[in-house]
Amino acid sequence: MDRKIAIVGAGAVGGYAGAHMVQAGEDVTFIDPWPEHVEHMRKHGLRVTHAMDVAEFSVPVRALHVTDAQRLAKEKPVDIAFVCMKSYDTSWATMLIQQYLAPDGYVVSLQNCMNEETIAGIVGWGKTLGCIASSITVNLPEPGHIHRGAGKGGAAHTVFRAGEVHGRITPRAEEVCRLVGYSDSAKVTENLWGERWSKLVANVMGNGLSACTGLPGAEILQSEPLRRFSTRLGSEAIRVGQAHGYQLEEILHLPPDTIARAGEGDEEAMRVCDEQRFKDSKRTSSQQRPSMGQDMQKGRRTEIEFLNGFVVREGEKIGLSCAANAALTDIVKRVERGELSPDPRNITELRMN
Repeated sequence: MDRKIAIVGAGAVGGYAGAHMVQAGEDVTFIDPWPEHVEHMRKHGLRVTHAMDVAEFSVPVRALHVTDAQRLAKEKPVDIAFVCMKSYDTSWATMLIQQYLAPDGYVVSLQNCMNEETIAGIVGWGKTLGCIASSITVNLPEPGHIHRGAGKGGAAHTVFRAGEVHGRITPRAEEVCRLVGYSDSAKVTENLWGERWSKLVANVMGNGLSACTGLPGAEILQSEPLRRFSTRLGSEAIRVGQAHGYQLEEILHLPPDTIARAGEGDEEAMRVCDEQRFKDSKRTSSQQRPSMGQDMQKGRRTEIEFLNGFVVREGEKIGLSCAANAALTDIVKRVERGELSPDPRNITELRMN
């Protein structure tokens, strides 16, 4: 436990994983751009709560403002840096921490979307790892407070999947797995890119819909038109991933092909999808919103271009049209700009062939 860890972005995922590392006795420094959050952590520590079956806890933490990060130059170098920022902040966050890395230090993308290439462009592929947080359902409702809208995944669902970009099992990947494993179930994966695209599909199916309808995940699920549109979004993303050669893993506890066929109108696949999604919804708070829905509520920039927009662009490279993802990307951007209000009718009144 003598490794020095930096977490750049002490938001929902970074704060959740990092708080558990601190609780376990690891040497963790948080760096975050939200001043009120940093000040609250300095005075009161970091509080973690769960909607279901897990006792809350608080830990005292070391938290730095972005403007304080230069203090790291006078300290022992950083061995492991977790970048937990929004995708659009990946470049500057990696640039910030790169100069404080130990010679054998490395950067782990613990984010949504596929940001490893951006990180590698700054620190090199040899210093880049990835870690997926699957179905973690966390948010940051107020400064210094991380809330998880569910219990822990545990044996029923492996939450964290850590891996090298080249797919080999290494001591570094095992170390990342050990660290995030303080928070919940974790494994080392030989299929980082397949895991990454599979998580992307899950995000594509829920995030933008919450952002442009104003609804939490459970209410989206209850609406048949929204549920069908969600499945179509996932289907398009799966077909793009398969065409690119990714070895996709289970998505929302379903085989990828089942979701793909459901989105293409297969009635039996639709029935199986609905059954599994309603079953899973019982494990999550009815008011839990995907991260993009939370961002829209807070007036923050969304990651829509790095999720649904990314699927559209990757589809174009191989000649696959992703009409549903393109339509959603446009709608979310219009809601972001204030041209539309969040409303289910943004989707239910959408006419698509």
